Amino acid sequence: MSGAQPSSGGLPAVSPAERRRLLTDLLKGVSRSFYLTLKVLPAGVREPVGLAYLLARAADTISDTMVLPPRNRLMHLLAFRAQVVGPADFEALQSIGNALNELQEISKEAELLRSLPAVFGILEGLLLEDQEAVRSVVVTLTRGMETDLTTFPTEDSGQVVALDSAPALDDYIYHVAGCVGEFWTAVSMSCTASLRHWDKAAMFDLGVRFGKALQMTNVLRDVPKDLRMGRCYLTANALSELDLDPSDLLNADNSDKARPALVDGINLALDHYAAAERYILAIPRRNLRLRLAALWPVIIGLGTLAQLANNRGWLSPDTTSKVTREWIYKVLLFSMLVGRSNSALAWWIRRLRRRVESTL
Repeated sequence: MSGAQPSSGGLPAVSPAERRRLLTDLLKGVSRSFYLTLKVLPAGVREPVGLAYLLARAADTISDTMVLPPRNRLMHLLAFRAQVVGPADFEALQSIGNALNELQEISKEAELLRSLPAVFGILEGLLLEDQEAVRSVVVTLTRGMETDLTTFPTEDSGQVVALDSAPALDDYIYHVAGCVGEFWTAVSMSCTASLRHWDKAAMFDLGVRFGKALQMTNVLRDVPKDLRMGRCYLTANALSELDLDPSDLLNADNSDKARPALVDGINLALDHYAAAERYILAIPRRNLRLRLAALWPVIIGLGTLAQLANNRGWLSPDTTSKVTREWIYKVLLFSMLVGRSNSALAWWIRRLRRRVESTL
């Protein structure tokens, strides 16, 4: 467990060097492109958000350990959730890590599982308000992962199962992303004096829809990959109206026939992005770091939707819809120039939304 020893409370006393390793090097190694957003956050917000990401990533790693059958993954996931609810137990955390870390193909994910006692040690050292927010969002995220493990067939079964209906999809995207908007808002308000005037209920609602916008984008972009894992998030009801079964989507020749389901999904995402725009503009202009952290995923998400809307072979795993690295660099540069301007940000976001709408 990377050298940490249990304290009198059962969890390790985390040294400053170990804390930096976990919340900097390890976080960077497992957070992929999201690390850019984490890095730009103000320091007070960055720690609870980064810690929540580490815990969520650990849970996701457990649920994605495909060499184990879903029932075994679910057992470990529920054990992990119990630790998040607390009180955490050193031996239980070590047991989870020992059972799973050698099964990981990505070394940083194995390192994360070995480091669980220290990660939980940091959690229990947070201010109580932040600690409760982190626990709540990670528990909710694991419920979305539980849905994946209990709804869909094993990844190598050759079968494809779809979520039943629009309410089932909405419930799912809340649990895997919408709840993050609530968490982000709670932590931001707790750590940022200039946000204390926010209407908490209204901003929570916008935050939930912000998260749903990003997750709907991921769902639509990843349809070909998810189908080959037996998972279809385009609902059975929507597909039946097009005289399609979920397994029919494995054939890329059905891209045109299934396109109305894609268009409906894009329109739903765009509706949520309108809420995300309101969320961003509600952040005071002087809080540039917080604005940029919220802005970048929205701009990249809308750029991804534009690629997807133009992708006539969207069901093919060989035609992934994504923006280029060069385009992202331009986005980062332009955002630095206009990040404090409400009118410029509104123009930029709406221009990208219209670009998507024009191709539907």
